[in-house]
Amino acid sequence: MEAIIQTEKLSHIYSAGTPFEHGALVDVDFTAYRGEYLGIIGRTGSGKSTLIQHLNALLKPTSGRVLFEGRDIWETKERTRQTRFQVGLVFQYPEYQLFEETVYKDISFGPRNMGLDEAEIDRRVRDAAAFVGLADPVLEKSPFELSGGQKRRVAIAGVIAMEPAVLVLDEPTAGLDPVGVESILGNIRDYHRAKNATIILVSHSMEEVARTVDRLVVVSGGRIPFSGPPREVFAHGDELEAMGLGVPQVTRVFHRLKAMGVDVDPSVYTIEQAKAAVRDCLARKGAR
Repeated sequence: MEAIIQTEKLSHIYSAGTPFEHGALVDVDFTAYRGEYLGIIGRTGSGKSTLIQHLNALLKPTSGRVLFEGRDIWETKERTRQTRFQVGLVFQYPEYQLFEETVYKDISFGPRNMGLDEAEIDRRVRDAAAFVGLADPVLEKSPFELSGGQKRRVAIAGVIAMEPAVLVLDEPTAGLDPVGVESILGNIRDYHRAKNATIILVSHSMEEVARTVDRLVVVSGGRIPFSGPPREVFAHGDELEAMGLGVPQVTRVFHRLKAMGVDVDPSVYTIEQAKAAVRDCLARKGAR
């Protein structure tokens, strides 16, 4: 697989040289590959938000490097500027960042800053709106007239409209009901498939990342102790619990069943896998 964005020995110290000095990241080596759907998990204060803010040059490393397509993103001012268009970052509760008179103007803000012509800006606005499920009539409304869920879609569309090669989302479903969660995750999957973009999803929800991502990166204490497919990462249940993370509830159930002597695979981490594992267990029992 081809690396699209990575860090080399990345460290970041807040308030360096003061009594409040804090090392948020320590020698972090991180890689995201072109076209993958990657999850980042970690408890509050683990360093995951600091990490993702380095990926599009919102924060500058205290030491180490951040590379996009093999080149240091701080190489030149122009390189830094271009990286911010190529690595889109959607903050938690992005709807609080809406500010334009209409939804159309809000979504077009990024493409306009890229210096694109009006026809290309219009195409990108309408494509981005379609990805997040916003109908054309909504584009002429004030974003402040919309529901909370619609505002969230507008904010995500504003980043998607820049057509970034890497889309980083920090808790994009925070505060939404289950229907809203599934809808937003579906929008992100549509963008991932259509553009072959690299998606980096930051989440506190083990269930959410378990059923969504291809690979997981665990951040704890400013370091990355585990990285790999969800099945491998969730196999470290005890260590994750010690970090304040835990595992999906269904994984806990299967670990408990295994401990009780039931012949099941304890690495199950989605409901679909659980159904298949139960069927297999019953089939084996019936064959005896």
